[in-house]
Amino acid sequence: MRYRLTFVVGLAVGYVLGTKAGRERYEQLRKSARQVAQNPAVRNTAESAAQQGRHFADKAYSAVSDKVGDRMPDSVAQRVRSLRERGTNGSGADDWGTSNT
Repeated sequence: MRYRLTFVVGLAVGYVLGTKAGRERYEQLRKSARQVAQNPAVRNTAESAAQQGRHFADKAYSAVSDKVGDRMPDSVAQRVRSLRERGTNGSGADDWGTSNT
C-alpha cells in the first residue's frame, strides 16, 4: 500500500510540475488535495496511524532501554530523555494538526 501511495503522489507531483494546463489546473488539483486531507475519514485514519506509531515507538524504546540499560553514554541518554519529554509536553497537537491523544 505504501508503494502505491508513493506512486500516486509521485504521479500527481509529476503531472503538476510537467503539465501545460496552467495555473487553473494546478489550483483545481490543490483544492482536491485539500478536500481529501480535510476528509474526516482520512484524518481519523492518519490520527490512528500516528497513535499506533507512537505506541510502537514506546514499546521499542522500552525494549531497547531494557537491553541497553546503563551501557548507554550519559549524553545519549539525556538527549533521548529530552526528546521524549518534548514529545509529551501536552501541547495537544503536532505540526501536522493531529492531536497527541
